[in-house]
Amino acid sequence: MTLHELRNAPHLSVSAINDYTDCGLLYKLGRIDCFKPEFRPDAMEFGSAVHLVLAEYYQQKMAGVDLTLQEVHGLFEYHWQRLAEGNDEIQYAEGKSFDILLLEGKELLATFFYKRSMHGCEVIAIEEPFSFTIEGCQIPIIGAFDLIERDGSGTITIVDNKTSGRAYSMDEVDRNFQLTVYQMAARSMGFSQELLLRFDCLIKTKNPKFEQYYTTRNETDEIRAKRRIIEVYKGISKGVFIPNDSSSNWKCRGCAFKKPCNEWFMEEAA
Repeated sequence: MTLHELRNAPHLSVSAINDYTDCGLLYKLGRIDCFKPEFRPDAMEFGSAVHLVLAEYYQQKMAGVDLTLQEVHGLFEYHWQRLAEGNDEIQYAEGKSFDILLLEGKELLATFFYKRSMHGCEVIAIEEPFSFTIEGCQIPIIGAFDLIERDGSGTITIVDNKTSGRAYSMDEVDRNFQLTVYQMAARSMGFSQELLLRFDCLIKTKNPKFEQYYTTRNETDEIRAKRRIIEVYKGISKGVFIPNDSSSNWKCRGCAFKKPCNEWFMEEAA
Protein backbone atom coordinates (compact mmCIF):
# COMPACT_ATOMS: atom_id res chain seq x y z
CA MET A 1 0.00 0.00 0.00
CA THR A 2 1.08 3.57 -0.60
CA LEU A 3 1.55 6.00 2.28
CA HIS A 4 -1.54 7.89 1.09
CA GLU A 5 -3.60 4.70 1.32
CA LEU A 6 -2.20 3.89 4.76
CA ARG A 7 -3.24 7.34 6.00
CA ASN A 8 -6.87 6.64 5.12
CA ALA A 9 -7.22 4.19 8.02
CA PRO A 10 -6.74 4.87 11.76
CA HIS A 11 -3.02 5.04 12.53
CA LEU A 12 -0.23 6.69 14.45
CA SER A 13 2.89 8.25 12.97
CA VAL A 14 6.04 9.77 14.40
CA SER A 15 4.75 13.29 13.79
CA ALA A 16 1.40 12.46 15.40
CA ILE A 17 3.07 10.96 18.47
CA ASN A 18 5.36 13.98 18.76
CA ASP A 19 2.41 16.36 18.40
CA TYR A 20 0.56 14.55 21.18
CA THR A 21 3.50 14.55 23.58
CA ASP A 22 4.39 18.19 22.78
CA CYS A 23 0.80 19.39 23.21
CA GLY A 24 -2.22 17.13 23.46
CA LEU A 25 -4.53 19.98 22.42
CA LEU A 26 -2.50 20.53 19.25
CA TYR A 27 -3.07 16.87 18.39
CA LYS A 28 -6.81 17.14 19.08
CA LEU A 29 -7.38 20.33 17.10
CA GLY A 30 -5.38 19.24 14.07
CA ARG A 31 -5.92 15.49 13.89
CA ILE A 32 -9.28 14.82 15.54
CA ASP A 33 -11.29 18.03 15.18
CA CYS A 34 -9.58 18.62 11.80
CA PHE A 35 -9.37 22.40 12.07
CA LYS A 36 -7.71 23.96 9.07
CA PRO A 37 -4.37 25.56 10.02
CA GLU A 38 -4.50 29.36 10.00
CA PHE A 39 -1.29 29.43 7.97
CA ARG A 40 1.49 27.23 6.67
CA PRO A 41 5.04 28.09 7.81
CA ASP A 42 7.43 28.87 4.98
CA ALA A 43 9.87 26.31 6.39
CA MET A 44 7.29 23.54 5.93
CA GLU A 45 6.73 24.28 2.24
CA PHE A 46 10.45 24.88 1.68
CA GLY A 47 11.28 21.53 3.26
CA SER A 48 8.63 19.81 1.12
CA ALA A 49 10.13 21.25 -2.06
CA VAL A 50 13.65 20.13 -1.10
CA HIS A 51 12.30 16.71 -0.14
CA LEU A 52 10.71 16.26 -3.57
CA VAL A 53 13.96 17.23 -5.30
CA LEU A 54 15.98 14.73 -3.27
CA ALA A 55 13.47 11.97 -3.99
CA GLU A 56 13.86 12.59 -7.72
CA TYR A 57 17.65 12.83 -7.39
CA TYR A 58 17.83 9.38 -5.76
CA GLN A 59 15.21 7.94 -8.10
CA GLN A 60 17.43 8.86 -11.02
CA LYS A 61 20.49 7.60 -9.15
CA MET A 62 18.80 4.23 -8.65
CA ALA A 63 18.12 4.13 -12.41
CA GLY A 64 21.81 4.80 -13.12
CA VAL A 65 21.37 8.45 -14.08
CA ASP A 66 23.35 11.28 -12.46
CA LEU A 67 21.48 14.56 -12.57
CA THR A 68 23.45 17.74 -13.24
CA LEU A 69 23.35 20.65 -10.82
CA GLN A 70 21.36 22.60 -13.38
CA GLU A 71 18.75 19.84 -13.43
CA VAL A 72 18.64 19.75 -9.62
CA HIS A 73 18.10 23.52 -9.56
CA GLY A 74 15.42 23.20 -12.20
CA LEU A 75 13.59 20.62 -10.12
CA PHE A 76 13.66 22.85 -7.06
CA GLU A 77 12.41 25.86 -8.98
CA TYR A 78 9.55 23.77 -10.37
CA HIS A 79 8.49 22.35 -7.01
CA TRP A 80 8.94 25.62 -5.12
CA GLN A 81 6.82 27.50 -7.66
CA ARG A 82 4.16 24.80 -7.56
CA LEU A 83 3.96 24.79 -3.78
CA ALA A 84 4.54 28.42 -2.90
CA GLU A 85 4.06 30.91 -5.73
CA GLY A 86 0.88 32.88 -5.09
CA ASN A 87 0.04 30.75 -2.05
CA ASP A 88 -1.51 33.16 0.45
CA GLU A 89 -1.61 30.48 3.14
CA ILE A 90 2.18 30.61 3.57
CA GLN A 91 3.46 32.75 6.42
CA TYR A 92 6.99 33.92 5.70
CA ALA A 93 9.42 34.46 8.54
CA GLU A 94 10.88 37.93 8.98
CA GLY A 95 13.34 38.66 6.18
CA LYS A 96 12.10 35.79 4.01
CA SER A 97 10.07 35.81 0.81
CA PHE A 98 9.27 33.57 -2.14
CA ASP A 99 12.25 34.89 -4.14
CA ILE A 100 14.69 34.79 -1.24
CA LEU A 101 13.83 31.19 -0.44
CA LEU A 102 14.09 30.27 -4.12
CA LEU A 103 17.71 31.45 -4.08
CA GLU A 104 18.42 29.86 -0.70
CA GLY A 105 17.05 26.54 -1.89
CA LYS A 106 19.33 26.53 -4.91
CA GLU A 107 22.35 27.40 -2.74
CA LEU A 108 21.46 24.67 -0.26
CA LEU A 109 21.06 22.06 -2.98
CA ALA A 110 24.35 23.10 -4.59
CA THR A 111 26.06 22.39 -1.26
CA PHE A 112 24.34 18.99 -1.16
CA PHE A 113 25.29 18.28 -4.78
CA TYR A 114 29.00 18.89 -4.26
CA LYS A 115 29.34 17.35 -0.79
CA ARG A 116 27.12 14.28 -1.15
CA SER A 117 29.07 11.16 -2.05
CA MET A 118 27.57 7.70 -2.42
CA HIS A 119 30.93 6.05 -1.58
CA GLY A 120 29.98 2.93 -3.49
CA CYS A 121 26.57 2.71 -1.84
CA GLU A 122 23.60 1.35 -3.75
CA VAL A 123 20.16 2.96 -3.51
CA ILE A 124 17.70 0.13 -2.91
CA ALA A 125 14.51 2.04 -1.99
CA ILE A 126 13.11 5.58 -2.05
CA GLU A 127 10.00 6.82 -0.26
CA GLU A 128 9.37 3.28 0.96
CA PRO A 129 6.14 3.12 3.01
CA PHE A 130 5.91 1.05 6.17
CA SER A 131 3.21 -0.08 8.57
CA PHE A 132 3.68 -2.18 11.68
CA THR A 133 1.89 -2.91 14.93
CA ILE A 134 3.01 -3.51 18.48
CA GLU A 135 1.27 -5.26 21.33
CA GLY A 136 -0.73 -2.80 23.40
CA CYS A 137 -1.52 -0.47 20.50
CA GLN A 138 -4.50 -1.47 18.39
CA ILE A 139 -3.71 0.75 15.39
CA PRO A 140 -0.61 0.59 13.16
CA ILE A 141 2.33 2.96 13.18
CA ILE A 142 2.91 4.17 9.64
CA GLY A 143 5.43 6.26 7.74
CA ALA A 144 7.91 6.11 4.90
CA PHE A 145 11.69 5.84 4.66
CA ASP A 146 13.16 8.64 2.55
CA LEU A 147 16.03 6.43 1.43
CA ILE A 148 17.48 2.96 2.02
CA GLU A 149 21.10 2.34 1.02
CA ARG A 150 23.30 -0.76 0.94
CA ASP A 151 27.08 -0.54 0.94
CA GLY A 152 29.62 -2.97 -0.52
CA SER A 153 29.68 -5.08 2.65
CA GLY A 154 25.90 -5.45 2.64
CA THR A 155 25.24 -3.02 5.51
CA ILE A 156 21.83 -1.39 5.31
CA THR A 157 21.44 2.27 6.19
CA ILE A 158 18.02 3.87 6.73
CA VAL A 159 18.21 7.56 5.84
CA ASP A 160 15.93 10.49 6.63
CA ASN A 161 16.46 13.79 4.82
CA LYS A 162 16.19 16.94 6.91
CA THR A 163 16.27 20.68 6.32
CA SER A 164 17.19 22.60 9.43
CA GLY A 165 18.19 26.07 10.56
CA ARG A 166 21.00 24.65 12.70
CA ALA A 167 23.31 21.67 13.05
CA TYR A 168 22.30 18.73 15.24
CA SER A 169 24.19 17.49 18.28
CA MET A 170 25.06 13.81 18.41
CA ASP A 171 23.05 13.52 21.62
CA GLU A 172 19.97 14.69 19.72
CA VAL A 173 20.62 12.16 16.97
CA ASP A 174 21.32 9.29 19.37
CA ARG A 175 18.10 9.99 21.31
CA ASN A 176 15.89 10.77 18.32
CA PHE A 177 12.55 8.99 18.54
CA GLN A 178 11.95 8.97 14.79
CA LEU A 179 15.06 6.96 14.05
CA THR A 180 14.16 4.42 16.72
CA VAL A 181 10.75 3.94 15.11
CA TYR A 182 12.43 3.59 11.73
CA GLN A 183 14.55 0.73 13.03
CA MET A 184 11.45 -0.94 14.47
CA ALA A 185 9.72 -0.54 11.11
CA ALA A 186 12.71 -1.97 9.24
CA ARG A 187 12.76 -4.99 11.55
CA SER A 188 9.06 -5.56 10.84
CA MET A 189 9.90 -5.58 7.11
CA GLY A 190 12.44 -8.36 7.53
CA PHE A 191 15.71 -6.44 7.89
CA SER A 192 17.31 -8.71 10.46
CA GLN A 193 20.93 -7.62 10.14
CA GLU A 194 22.55 -4.79 12.07
CA LEU A 195 21.25 -1.49 10.74
CA LEU A 196 22.75 1.96 10.50
CA LEU A 197 20.49 4.99 10.85
CA ARG A 198 21.32 8.40 9.42
CA PHE A 199 20.08 11.94 9.15
CA ASP A 200 21.18 13.73 5.98
CA CYS A 201 20.79 17.33 7.07
CA LEU A 202 20.75 20.35 4.76
CA ILE A 203 21.48 23.22 7.11
CA LYS A 204 20.10 26.66 6.21
CA THR A 205 22.85 28.79 7.76
CA LYS A 206 24.39 31.88 6.16
CA ASN A 207 26.90 29.55 4.55
CA PRO A 208 24.78 26.45 3.73
CA LYS A 209 26.02 23.12 5.03
CA PHE A 210 25.33 19.46 4.40
CA GLU A 211 25.98 17.12 7.32
CA GLN A 212 25.43 13.39 7.78
CA TYR A 213 24.76 12.00 11.25
CA TYR A 214 25.07 8.24 11.81
CA THR A 215 23.65 6.40 14.79
CA THR A 216 22.40 2.97 15.90
CA ARG A 217 19.71 1.66 18.24
CA ASN A 218 19.63 -1.25 20.69
CA GLU A 219 16.88 -3.33 22.27
CA THR A 220 16.50 -0.94 25.21
CA ASP A 221 15.89 1.95 22.82
CA GLU A 222 13.13 -0.02 21.12
CA ILE A 223 11.53 -0.99 24.44
CA ARG A 224 11.41 2.66 25.51
CA ALA A 225 9.92 3.69 22.16
CA LYS A 226 7.25 0.98 22.39
CA ARG A 227 6.25 2.17 25.86
CA ARG A 228 5.94 5.73 24.60
CA ILE A 229 3.76 4.65 21.66
CA ILE A 230 1.49 2.58 23.91
CA GLU A 231 1.01 5.40 26.44
CA VAL A 232 0.22 7.89 23.65
CA TYR A 233 -2.33 5.45 22.21
CA LYS A 234 -3.92 5.00 25.64
CA GLY A 235 -4.19 8.74 26.15
CA ILE A 236 -5.77 9.31 22.74
CA SER A 237 -8.17 6.42 23.22
CA LYS A 238 -9.33 7.83 26.56
CA GLY A 239 -9.75 11.36 25.18
CA VAL A 240 -6.96 12.85 27.26
CA PHE A 241 -5.61 15.95 25.47
CA ILE A 242 -3.55 18.06 27.84
CA PRO A 243 -2.64 21.49 26.44
CA ASN A 244 0.92 22.76 26.68
CA ASP A 245 0.71 26.52 26.32
CA SER A 246 3.84 27.23 28.34
CA SER A 247 6.35 29.85 27.23
CA SER A 248 8.98 27.13 26.83
CA ASN A 249 6.98 25.27 24.17
CA TRP A 250 8.39 26.45 20.83
CA LYS A 251 5.50 24.89 18.96
CA CYS A 252 3.09 27.11 20.87
CA ARG A 253 4.80 30.30 19.72
CA GLY A 254 4.41 29.37 16.05
CA CYS A 255 1.20 27.35 16.29
CA ALA A 256 -1.25 27.56 13.40
CA PHE A 257 -4.23 26.75 15.65
CA LYS A 258 -4.17 29.76 18.00
CA LYS A 259 -7.80 30.77 17.40
CA PRO A 260 -9.39 27.36 18.11
CA CYS A 261 -6.94 26.91 20.98
CA ASN A 262 -8.06 30.18 22.61
CA GLU A 263 -11.70 29.26 21.99
CA TRP A 264 -11.15 25.88 23.64
CA PHE A 265 -9.73 27.52 26.77
CA MET A 266 -12.62 30.02 26.93
CA GLU A 267 -15.21 27.26 26.49
CA GLU A 268 -13.61 25.25 29.27
CA ALA A 269 -13.49 28.32 31.51
CA ALA A 270 -17.18 29.07 30.85
